[in-house]
Amino acid sequence: MADPRGFMTTPRRVAERRPVEERVKDWKEVYPGGAGRALLPIITEQAGRCMDCGIPFCHQGCPLGNLIPEWNDLVWRDDWSDAIERLHATNNFPEFTGRLCPAPCETSCVVGINRDPVTIKNVEVSIIDKAWDENNVQPEPPEWLTGKTVAVVGSGPAGLAVAQQLTRSGHTVAVYERDDQPGGLLRYGIPEFKMEKEHVDRRILQMQREGTVFRTGVRIGEKITGTQLRDRYDAVVLAIGATVRRDLPAPGRELGGIHQAMDYLPQANRVALGEEVEDQIVATGKDVVIIGGGDTGADCLGTAIRQGARSVTSLEIMPQPGEDRPEHQPWPTYPMIYRVASAHEEGGDRVYAVSTKEFVGEDGDVTGLRITEVEMKDGRFEEVEGSERVIPAQLVLFAMGFTGPEKEGVVEQLGVELDERGNVVRDVNFMSSVDGVFVAGDCGRGQSLIVWAIAEGRAAAAGVDAYLTDGTSTLPRPIKPTDRPLTV
Repeated sequence: MADPRGFMTTPRRVAERRPVEERVKDWKEVYPGGAGRALLPIITEQAGRCMDCGIPFCHQGCPLGNLIPEWNDLVWRDDWSDAIERLHATNNFPEFTGRLCPAPCETSCVVGINRDPVTIKNVEVSIIDKAWDENNVQPEPPEWLTGKTVAVVGSGPAGLAVAQQLTRSGHTVAVYERDDQPGGLLRYGIPEFKMEKEHVDRRILQMQREGTVFRTGVRIGEKITGTQLRDRYDAVVLAIGATVRRDLPAPGRELGGIHQAMDYLPQANRVALGEEVEDQIVATGKDVVIIGGGDTGADCLGTAIRQGARSVTSLEIMPQPGEDRPEHQPWPTYPMIYRVASAHEEGGDRVYAVSTKEFVGEDGDVTGLRITEVEMKDGRFEEVEGSERVIPAQLVLFAMGFTGPEKEGVVEQLGVELDERGNVVRDVNFMSSVDGVFVAGDCGRGQSLIVWAIAEGRAAAAGVDAYLTDGTSTLPRPIKPTDRPLTV
């Protein structure tokens, strides 16, 4: 273990973000010098708070099964080279999870039963950022090739994880991505202020040097059909995500100025990276309303503020959660509590327990939303009488999540079976109903967290490896397709 008394003598501390008035003027990460570097002055003492708990429940909180007590101890002992080895043993991309994961490991931390939990996520990102800075992250090409070929459709975190695992096992892997650069939502959905794209770029370069081939600008189902892909490769992995967006068909939906978050955010990301976008959706000088209070809504909020919005209001149909664990969500479950992202510190209003009744407008463009307060009764939302009002909006963004993978194209062409929720069915080895076609990530699980996507990619790679060889694989299987987060 680390410091035997650290959890009692050392208070929890996290790195301070850059001042709001400074960071809203640029697109750089909100931490000075990046998350990992900002934490280094305090990270050793924070790693020392990890206690000898006997049974580390943080393991079950993390779908990847990260060896958290081990690398906490190594950081406390200033053994950074072994710490990154232990971290990479279970996680291909800790710089992604260390920035983007909501850290269910911390809500499962034993210290967190009656004290503030260990800053696990902060230690993780410090380890990997220091490893990159010290050139301790190198390509790991296979010693020999198996002669088997694999096509991975989609280059989000699940696709990248399965591709890297299979390439390192000696299979020849090609990753197909319909956008012009690989990374999926990591590149075009996550704003720069949460994760600068250099972190994606250097992982792609590492994977290319290991032997993974990336074919961008290729929409499987059009240029190459699903059937052609299956005939061309020994195995196919679908990692296409859950990209069908949830809509809100209220009166006035056809008005101009109403957009999906995933139309708005990618454009802003491209511009932040120096690209030109024709007819870009911008918030400059507008009253912006974001429908949806999750991570995507916060990303829209931070983006709109940086674009110079006049006002930003986030709407959420659920009531505002409390700041403490609800009694029915005890440790070690992941509680629904009031959380403040970096974007929330920067401005805007968060309005809870309201529902949109109508989009109002003039001359074909939206000018406001007619909303009403709601309350839950017998499991249903009911309007609060006399609470209806109109709030101004010249830009409305839907950040209400996704309903499943796109069916047209490769899914239909391959003829894979879907479940009642529209996700691709897979067996214990992550294979679909079609022989040799595997499934990883949100297209099989449904919309979920980045840490689950990476875990799915690693587990699916083990299934593919066994299929291509003698029925066995030495690759890790951190999860089963039926595993679900520990919630109540």
